[in-house]
Amino acid sequence: MSVLIDPPNWPGPRGLLWSHLVSDSTVEELHAFATLLGMPSRAFDRDHYDVPETVYERAISLGAEAVSSRELLARLIASGLRRRKVRPESAPLA
Repeated sequence: MSVLIDPPNWPGPRGLLWSHLVSDSTVEELHAFATLLGMPSRAFDRDHYDVPETVYERAISLGAEAVSSRELLARLIASGLRRRKVRPESAPLA
């Protein structure tokens, strides 16, 4: 039961680097931690929160476990909480 955060390596809005914040136990745990961290609900994307580099150290100080991006993804998948983006099916050819 952990909230995990990867390093801020992902370029994003406002010229900042971004991290991913996930839970390896429940989505409820993730939402509760994100609320504690002050993350807006719009930062949630299917199975994770996008967290700006300016919040990374605060997340760790509040108890998030710093892990590599590879470990974060592996633990998210192993937890069964991974929600992949659904791609629309191609239209049939006429």
